[in-house]
Amino acid sequence: MAKDIEAAPQGGEFSTKDYSDPPPAPIVDFEELTKWSLYRAVIAEFVATLLFLYITVATVIGYKHQSDPTVNTTDAACSGVGILGIAWAFGGMIFVLVYCTAGVSGGHINPAVTFGLFLARKVSLIRALLYIIAQCLGAICGVGLVKGFQSSYYVRYGGGANELSAGYSKGTGLAAEIIGTFVLVYTVFSATDPKRNAQTSQNRN
Repeated sequence: MAKDIEAAPQGGEFSTKDYSDPPPAPIVDFEELTKWSLYRAVIAEFVATLLFLYITVATVIGYKHQSDPTVNTTDAACSGVGILGIAWAFGGMIFVLVYCTAGVSGGHINPAVTFGLFLARKVSLIRALLYIIAQCLGAICGVGLVKGFQSSYYVRYGGGANELSAGYSKGTGLAAEIIGTFVLVYTVFSATDPKRNAQTSQNRN
């Protein structure tokens, strides 16, 4: 009970917390394997990751093709969707897919997010493993669809994989990936934190 009571600085009174922490997920929960909701969530993660990789990789390959000076000799620098278009493709797809799957699976769509939520005891080990497997398979199938539909472009432009720009070392690229992944996971934790809607000293009456 003492954990749920905190001292208020003004008036010397006590007040209860205006938020509730959800109970931690069990590390291993075999009962989940008997529930259809788990498999529905796994399917949602698979489909969402497949669509995300399909759209984003196809966008990158399309940009590389349209900006290729050996193909477009007129104005290659201004051709295609551009870097901003690629950013919109990534951000827009994440927005749409998380909106569609949040109520089914939580909208992870990324093994880093799933692993972070597992460490925070938000999901069980069984759910985390199934999510990560589904996400990896979805990514493979999504890229496979791109290669199947655009085989020549896929091979020519390296499958749309990220490449280091001139002047940047591998260490710099690794650091950028670490920071970007941290920002992603931090945003997910902030958006799902029950304390996010708690009253503060500024808005407390």
